[in-house]
Amino acid sequence: MSTKISIKNLPTGFQSVISNGRHSIVSDEPITSKGTDQGFSPEDLLLAALAACKVATVRFIARKNGWEIREVDAQLEMSVKRNPDRSLAPQVQVALHIEGDLSDDQRSELFKQADNCYIHRMIKGEWEIAEATPFAPSTPVTA
Repeated sequence: MSTKISIKNLPTGFQSVISNGRHSIVSDEPITSKGTDQGFSPEDLLLAALAACKVATVRFIARKNGWEIREVDAQLEMSVKRNPDRSLAPQVQVALHIEGDLSDDQRSELFKQADNCYIHRMIKGEWEIAEATPFAPSTPVTA
């Protein structure tokens, strides 16, 4: 199954309306990057995807095993360093909070599975990103 995202860039700042065909969100760049800060930055969106996958995985594994949990929260922070060859080296710190009456082994398993979530494995894997090609918009992206 493939995932398809459409994006419409607006003339204000760097605002874009992003749609998957069912839902829409707005992205932008922060004011320090000459954006209007009216939406998530691309970096925010990347971290949000990783965080969403981790907390969903924790809940999925807990449900699958019949473990009672309540709140599952995550805080992610990314810093990016530039290597001498100008490639980028992102570093992501992940903190998870899982409420529930769990044994140490159960909690440890949930943390392990969070680090094995689909997006985490994709980001750490080898990406093949094709070069941009022109296309003719067929349907407008709407909010």
